[in-house]
Amino acid sequence: MSDLITILFTAIASGTIILYATIGEIITERSGILNLGVEGMMLMGAFFGYFVAYHTGNLFLAILGAAIIGGLMGLIHAFMTITIRANQVVSGLALTMFGTGISAFFGIGLVGKTLKFSIQPIFIPILSKIPIVGEILFKHNILVYFAYVLPFVIWFIFAKTKWGLALKSSGEEPLSSEIMGIHVIKVRYIATIVGGMLIGISGAYLSVAYSKLWVEGMTAGRGWITIALVIFANWNPLIAYGGAYLFGGLTQLGLNLQKFNIAFPIILLKSIPYIFTLLFLLFISLRGKRSNLPKSLGLAYFRENRE
Repeated sequence: MSDLITILFTAIASGTIILYATIGEIITERSGILNLGVEGMMLMGAFFGYFVAYHTGNLFLAILGAAIIGGLMGLIHAFMTITIRANQVVSGLALTMFGTGISAFFGIGLVGKTLKFSIQPIFIPILSKIPIVGEILFKHNILVYFAYVLPFVIWFIFAKTKWGLALKSSGEEPLSSEIMGIHVIKVRYIATIVGGMLIGISGAYLSVAYSKLWVEGMTAGRGWITIALVIFANWNPLIAYGGAYLFGGLTQLGLNLQKFNIAFPIILLKSIPYIFTLLFLLFISLRGKRSNLPKSLGLAYFRENRE
């Protein structure tokens, strides 16, 4: 039982990395902007967060700095795809290459260095005392607890607020939305920047709170998994909640199967979540279109086309 509790506990910690990025990508894509730069943005968030934490010892500034760098990269993507109307796929891939290269170049001096401080877990009174459930859910750090609430907050914004409806409308029918008084360009800029900030936070969480180290390419494909999880969640933040922790669980399952004396090549164990993702995408492609896919996702918006 203790081994199972450990696996589930670490699954929550691991899944939080992908949850922040997935929610950020859902916000961006709901507005109609496709962002394939998640991997590079996560790496920049991880590098910048670790850089600030190592040199200042201030973990709040580290998370804030990662959010800002993620937001700036989101701003670049927004400028390229909304203002200049560049191809969204090309712009996103360029961000991934940029983030991967820059983080590796400037982060080489941080490899092997350890942080003097780390984000400490907070045991929630009463709840952390609950057998099994308390040990799995309520002995984490503040970023994990915030991640518990985030999908519900975003769902509420999507479903119950004027801005959320404007966001979804901009991703579905931008021309009609503009006619009805919604500033589509402004909405898409905000969504892309906010999404980038959450992606940057996911990277900082990985380097500062989860791994507590910096390694080149440490996201290990999580940015691409994020894009797949958006499809898995059907662009719904509540489903993303479960999908992210499922991925975290699969990651920890691969790392912990050896504890149960199951002879299996370590490379294949580490690949379990990625194999699952590929199989899921194959399943989705066979089923056809997803119901919540924004109709204008990936399409440039030309205000001149208004009638």
